[in-house]
Amino acid sequence: MAIYTEQEAREILEKAMSFSNADACVMYLSGSESGNIRYARNTVSTAGHQSNQSLQVVANFGKKSGTATIDEFDDESLKSVVQRAEELAQLSPENPEFMDPLEPQTYDRPVNYVEATENIKPEYRAEVAASSIQPASEQEVTAAGFLDDGVSFRAMLNSKDLFAYDKSTNVDFTVTMRTNDGTGSGWVTRDYNDISKFDPEEAAAIAIEKAVLSKKARAIEPGRYTVILEPAAAGDLLRNMYRSLGARTADEGRSFMSKEGGGTKLGEKIVDERVNIWSDPLHPDVPTATWNGDGLPLKKTSWLENGVVKNLAYDRYWASKSGVDPVPFPPNMIMEGGDMSREELIKSTKRGILVTRFWYIRSVDPQTLLYTGLTRDGTFYIENGEIKYPVKNFRFNESPIIMLNNLEALGEQVRVNGNLIPYMKIRDFTFTSLSDAV
Repeated sequence: MAIYTEQEAREILEKAMSFSNADACVMYLSGSESGNIRYARNTVSTAGHQSNQSLQVVANFGKKSGTATIDEFDDESLKSVVQRAEELAQLSPENPEFMDPLEPQTYDRPVNYVEATENIKPEYRAEVAASSIQPASEQEVTAAGFLDDGVSFRAMLNSKDLFAYDKSTNVDFTVTMRTNDGTGSGWVTRDYNDISKFDPEEAAAIAIEKAVLSKKARAIEPGRYTVILEPAAAGDLLRNMYRSLGARTADEGRSFMSKEGGGTKLGEKIVDERVNIWSDPLHPDVPTATWNGDGLPLKKTSWLENGVVKNLAYDRYWASKSGVDPVPFPPNMIMEGGDMSREELIKSTKRGILVTRFWYIRSVDPQTLLYTGLTRDGTFYIENGEIKYPVKNFRFNESPIIMLNNLEALGEQVRVNGNLIPYMKIRDFTFTSLSDAV
């Protein structure tokens, strides 16, 4: 087994640290046990189990650093990997941004581990596949999906005796349903720490329904439309905005958060006042570790409040250079939603487009956060509060900042890729051309 308890992890790290002769040293120990099942054409194609463990040693002499890794933890192997890291450090040039290891920190106890998820068996994975394959075959639909679940841990120890440990579980599921005539496609994604929250039958039913409803899509003119973005679609664009939260790129004039003429947009209102985005490692629906790779504690942090930029992320070096405290990059993103369901958002729309998700997203202009990409797996025309018919996929050109300034309504939050994202109704969303891809 590659999963070590907190005590076992500390003993391995302390043993390895006892062999260090470096001025400073940081060690990272990690391991994971995971299982998966993959199916396509309504047939299971692969199933497997993975077990991994690794120790990384970062040795420093002055501002010179060397890194070495190993996956065997007997005394001789530990001594060897420490020696190799130190030899590499002596050969390396100085790093002008080197920071001494942190002193011991205090961390909140994480809530991202669930025993039931760790105990998933192959039989359960087979049942998940069957819950997609059987109903799909009954409706002239072909299923292709992937389920991956696992438990992992990570721990760190530095030469100043800072120690941190985290154990977590996760389950990730995606399924694509295609109609057998090749004209319709539906898709669903689900991810959780707690397997008891996962309903594979419900997920498969949604993907099948979208596939059937999207058969023989019609072409309509590109242009500016009111759109209802499902959380997966909204999250695809918001993720790109999150990457602009770094203080350094903003200070250096290299990101959207840079102010023209110098400075940053910290404290400025940049989107609709209904937009509130924060991170919280202890949120029960999207929990994470409570420390980052530097050993800094992760706390609940507001990033956008009533549309105003409240914080930018400072790593330890840039914080020191700027004379401020470090602000770790967000471990998750939680955007405040409303109480409207997907169906209620549709009923409130006179004319618009329902978008399941985007793909092939590429940056057009980093300074304005303009992106282009395509809709996929279920795009529908709405008229007078009802879905009228499926439409061919569009290419879009849009910025999440413009999108959040054209906000009409927020719906319920949904967990997507470890984040909580609401349904969004957006006006004047820009579609520039059609795509024949299903």
